[in-house]
Amino acid sequence: MAKLDNNGTGRWPPWSRIQSLNEMTEEAGVDFDEFIESIKNQASISEMAEQFQVSEGTIEKLQDHFFRYGIGSVQGGD
Repeated sequence: MAKLDNNGTGRWPPWSRIQSLNEMTEEAGVDFDEFIESIKNQASISEMAEQFQVSEGTIEKLQDHFFRYGIGSVQGGD
């Protein structure tokens, strides 16, 4: 049983709730390093979709994940 602090919340080690960006790009068939480089170079959604031969929707979802969660998303009780 988790020890509760004064405000009634437990403390536990972090864990990953969602896929990392690396896993997501791999699943989409997009080279992770090139994807990050394209973001760095401020490539447009359409440019990136053409470069990686995926839909603009796929690029939008990958970019959204990057800007919301970064490269990985680790969350926990602390």
